[in-house]
Amino acid sequence: MKTNFKLKNLLVIIICLVVILWFIRNEFLPLPDKRLDPESLDFNLPLDEYIHKPVIISADEKINIEVFEKVHKTVVNIATTTLGLNFWMEIIPKQGQGTGFLIDHRGYILTNNHVVAKAQKITVTMADGRKVSAILVGRDQASDLAVIKIPPDYVEDTSIMGDSDILKEGQKAIAIGNPFGLSHTLTTGVVSALNRSIRDEAGNQIDDLIQTDAAINPGNSGGPLLNSSSEVIGINTAIFSLSGGYQGIGFAIPINRAKQVATQLITSDSIARPWLGITGIPVSPELSRRLALGGTKQGILVVDVIRGAPAYESGLRGGHQEIILNGQRLRIGGDIILALNNHIVLNMQDLTLQINREKVGNSVNIQILRQGIPVEVSVVLTEKP
Repeated sequence: MKTNFKLKNLLVIIICLVVILWFIRNEFLPLPDKRLDPESLDFNLPLDEYIHKPVIISADEKINIEVFEKVHKTVVNIATTTLGLNFWMEIIPKQGQGTGFLIDHRGYILTNNHVVAKAQKITVTMADGRKVSAILVGRDQASDLAVIKIPPDYVEDTSIMGDSDILKEGQKAIAIGNPFGLSHTLTTGVVSALNRSIRDEAGNQIDDLIQTDAAINPGNSGGPLLNSSSEVIGINTAIFSLSGGYQGIGFAIPINRAKQVATQLITSDSIARPWLGITGIPVSPELSRRLALGGTKQGILVVDVIRGAPAYESGLRGGHQEIILNGQRLRIGGDIILALNNHIVLNMQDLTLQINREKVGNSVNIQILRQGIPVEVSVVLTEKP
C-alpha cells in the first residue's frame, strides 16, 4: 500500500512539474527585440552594402522585353454585351471578353469572330486604360475573323504585320492578350506545327492554322501571335483542352490569310473566296493498280467538273466511265491533278488549302496527267458562288 501511495505522489509531482514548465517556458526562450530599428534589418540595407551581382538579361529575355514594349500599346481588351434568356425566359445581358489589336491608323481593330459575334455593345479598353465604344465593321464566321472600329483619335500606334508564309517549325512565338481579363499578359513558346485543322464550337472547319505551345487561355482570343522581330504572324484563336484551360496546344490564324479577310471586310460587304469547281478522290497505290493509272501513286483523280466553274472553263476533264468500286459508283477516266503552282497535292483538302491562299482573279498553274501524259493547265480563279 505504501509503495502504491509513493508512486501516486511521485506521479502527481511529475505532472505538476510538467505543467509549471509549460507555463514558464517562455522565460527560457529568447524573445526578439521589439524595438529594433527598421533600417538595421538586413533586407532593408541599401543595395551598395550588399555584395551582389549585376542583373543579367539573357538574349531570349531581351527579345521578350523588346517585343512587349513595341507591341503592347497596340493590343486592346474587348468587352462585349450580348442578350440571352434565363430560366424564366427573361432577356438578360451577358458579358464576354477577348483581345484585339490595331491594324490601321483609322481605328480598325482585328479580332476573332467568336469574340464579337451577336454583340449588342462592344467596349474597347486601350493600353493606357481609356475606354471607348467600338462599332462592328464586318465579321466572317468561316475564318473566325472580325474587324471592329474605334475613333482614330485613340490610335497612337499600329501593329506591324509579318509574313506567315515563311514560318518554320521551331521559330519563337510570343502571345499577348487578356486571359481571364488580366490585361496585357505575355506568354512565350515556339511554332510547334503548321497547316493544322480544327473545328470550332459551331462545327466549322478552320484549316491552315499555326500550332503553338505559347500559353493561350480564354480571353487571349483575337490577340496577336508575334515573332522575334515584333511582327504579327498570327491571330490567337483557339486552344485544345480537356479542362477549358491551357494544356500546351494553341492555334492561331496565319496573318497573311487574316490580311486578305480584313481587307475585304473593310472595303466591301462580303468575302469573295476563290474556287476551282471539281470533285475528286485521292490516288493511292491500290487505286492506281486497280484502275490501271499507269503507275501514278499519288494525286487527285478528277471525278466531276462543275459546268461554268473555273476548272470547266480551263478544260479540266472529269470522269466519263462509270464503274462500281468497293460497292460505290465512281466515274473514272478524268485528269489526275498532281500539283498546283508546283505545290504537290495529295487530296482535296490539300487542293482546297492551296486555292484558299489565292485571291479571286488570280491565275494558277495546275500540273496534271491526262491519259498518262503530263499537261499543265492555267486556271483563272473566280468567286465561289
